[in-house]
Amino acid sequence: MLQQDDVQSVQELNEAFRLITEQLGRVIVGQRQVIEELLIAMFARGHCLLVGVPGLAKTLMIRTLADALSLEFRRIQFTPDLMPSDITGTEVIQEDKASGTRELRFLKGPIFGNVILADEINRTPPKTQAALLEAMQEYQVTVGGDRHRLSEPFFVLATQNPIEQEGTYPLPEAQLDRFMFNTFVDYPAEDEEMDIVKRTTTDIEAKITPTLDGQQILKLQKIVRRVPVADYVIRYALQLARMTRPEKEGAPDFIREYVSWGAGPRASQYLTLGAKARAVLYGRYYASTDDIREVAFPVLRHRILTNFNAEAEGVKPDDIVQRLIDTAEVDEEAAESEKMPEVFKSAEK
Repeated sequence: MLQQDDVQSVQELNEAFRLITEQLGRVIVGQRQVIEELLIAMFARGHCLLVGVPGLAKTLMIRTLADALSLEFRRIQFTPDLMPSDITGTEVIQEDKASGTRELRFLKGPIFGNVILADEINRTPPKTQAALLEAMQEYQVTVGGDRHRLSEPFFVLATQNPIEQEGTYPLPEAQLDRFMFNTFVDYPAEDEEMDIVKRTTTDIEAKITPTLDGQQILKLQKIVRRVPVADYVIRYALQLARMTRPEKEGAPDFIREYVSWGAGPRASQYLTLGAKARAVLYGRYYASTDDIREVAFPVLRHRILTNFNAEAEGVKPDDIVQRLIDTAEVDEEAAESEKMPEVFKSAEK
């Protein structure tokens, strides 16, 4: 629960959101929704999967975000011959020239950073993909039986090309579920593309001014966790997640028709956390059902496994999420009965 002292921190995060967006706008044209989802996931301590065709500046966006937040950026280019030790690091034998003794020394891999870009993650075999799992969930890697802690904040951004599927290894559902958001990076509008061409065909280089540092981000991540959420808002998030399960009682007809497997409990957790983070980014002191709806698409689209009927009729996961939002109902009586604490009312004035 937020305390009176946290009110100032919420205002700081709202101002940081404005400044970070402004800094990224110096380099990245458009893509405001993508930037917002990245920041929501970061302050909720989640990881993102970015899906988009080549040439949409996904790598540049992530590197610029790391610069704006004073975080160490590491890029891992996933290829078919990449081994797990190429990510986590390896042990080498080192000789002490003075004593002549030899000992094993651990050489850190590129996973030891703050913002990790896993570029084209579906191009590497499952064994190497799985090397990310422990790091993403436990914030550590295990090599030679020894555990090595990762520096925090720690944020994995994986990119995936939706066009080329030959010679790729699609992420299994268990690993997809580790990502808080599945963010879709779309083509720019015509005016935006004109601006991109003008910016990238000159010798003018935009400079990024750091807005936050690692310690500030860790502090703000804790603030997000303390944002209050009314029970009816949590029930709304649960409703959206539970309605995706075709084998359960109460699932809508369109779910039974088009979905073979629905979202697990992690979906409702991330819906709630995402709503909290979005509320704070916009300077509010509590999460609402509107926040739940805004994060529903990136949270649910990779957790809904469609069947042959959906593929034959061209029904995409986003279509199903939109129908879920249209179908789910808010408990209006509970919404009226649950009042916002006076401290937050006074803070909003």
